[in-house]
Amino acid sequence: MEDTLRPDAFPLERAEVRPGVNIAYVRTGEGGYPLLLVHGWPETKRIWWRNIEPLAQAGFEVIAPDLRGFGDSGLAPDGFYDLAAHARDLRALVGEVLGHERCAAVGGDLGGGVIQDLGLRFAGFVERQVLFNSVLPLLAGPYEAAGIPVAPPREVRMAADYFVRQGREADALAAELDSPERRRRYVGEFYGHRFWATPGAFSRAQVDFMTEPFADAERLRAGWGNYESALGTRALSEPPRFFEVSAVPTLALYGADDHVIWRQFPQMCEVAFSELIGPFVVQRAGHFLQWERAELLNRAIAYFLRDLQRPAGSAPR
Repeated sequence: MEDTLRPDAFPLERAEVRPGVNIAYVRTGEGGYPLLLVHGWPETKRIWWRNIEPLAQAGFEVIAPDLRGFGDSGLAPDGFYDLAAHARDLRALVGEVLGHERCAAVGGDLGGGVIQDLGLRFAGFVERQVLFNSVLPLLAGPYEAAGIPVAPPREVRMAADYFVRQGREADALAAELDSPERRRRYVGEFYGHRFWATPGAFSRAQVDFMTEPFADAERLRAGWGNYESALGTRALSEPPRFFEVSAVPTLALYGADDHVIWRQFPQMCEVAFSELIGPFVVQRAGHFLQWERAELLNRAIAYFLRDLQRPAGSAPR
């Protein structure tokens, strides 16, 4: 697949979705069924550059925002970067700014957590969701009853130094990363030697493209806000909807080369989602499935949502 490593590959739009909360997003395929693509960390909307146009051509109005504090979006005026804050921003963007009563949503990593909260918090708004290599609901009892270990395996604990530092020592870590070059090198490690992705999945130029937005010190620091929220060092805007089984129809995929999301992810999905297709294990992919196996993911999304698609220019539902 030929890459377009240009920030301006798609027209940029902006909206104040809630008082003082300014979200930047790209949108194409207007008139198709609304499809929300939500990035994780250390990502911005750029991680979807291989998906936006193919999915628009498949009949979707593709909406790919930067979450608050990321990329081209503004910093959070209230200081909140938790799942609920992100979910409410996206509900306002898709529902109030763009005028859609419902949508489908796709996400991995933090983005997967955000769309899970979005679907539970606003019943009926997310008609279907596609999740891959995401954080999953905290359901210790049901997981244990299904024979799924709830303690992280040794290899995950070994790789979790970033989580602890970003969640508990964020100011000290930010002070160490005191130049744009150091900040970008730090983020680039997650696309390289930390083995979140299949080895060699990202070229040097692609890593540079993905890390450029994190050269900004405030945005790098803001991106750690969700880790602080998860570890209790930053206040929550409100409790997350992350302690219950979801009935939103879900397609789940798992990039098998991921060294950060537990290998129990497929089994956990069978407990966490009552209306589940899959989970399907995808070889030659890791954490960044939307980039590493873009064509496979694009086809899977199109087939899973094919009865929701509508020709461009037709009336919204």
